[in-house]
Amino acid sequence: MNWLLVVAGAVAGAPLRYLTDRAVQSRHDSVFPWGTFTVNVFGCLVLGLLAGAVTAGAASSHVQLLVGTGFCGALTTYSTFSYETLRLAESGAGRYALANVAGSLAAGLTAVYAGAELASAIWG
Repeated sequence: MNWLLVVAGAVAGAPLRYLTDRAVQSRHDSVFPWGTFTVNVFGCLVLGLLAGAVTAGAASSHVQLLVGTGFCGALTTYSTFSYETLRLAESGAGRYALANVAGSLAAGLTAVYAGAELASAIWG
């Protein structure tokens, strides 16, 4: 049963990741990977909200598997983030590579904290 929840979440998260990445990136004329940045930060927000909901007892472990492991696991992408950062550095866009690392870390932590705080305000 648990693995089906993970698969169901991933079935939604993976295509949303691809479609969001393409839509966001097509709107920017830059080598910076805005699409990956966007899905990763959004995933952090969702995961923070989910963690707060679980902590408050407003969401079950089944929801955590469906949304946290399945959906967010397929939506967010550390491997693509790493590859794109390496590609930026190798192509001479070192400042973009550093901005990607620092920005992703700062925005991701901020988003997960904001999600947890939002959950606390709703269910706390």
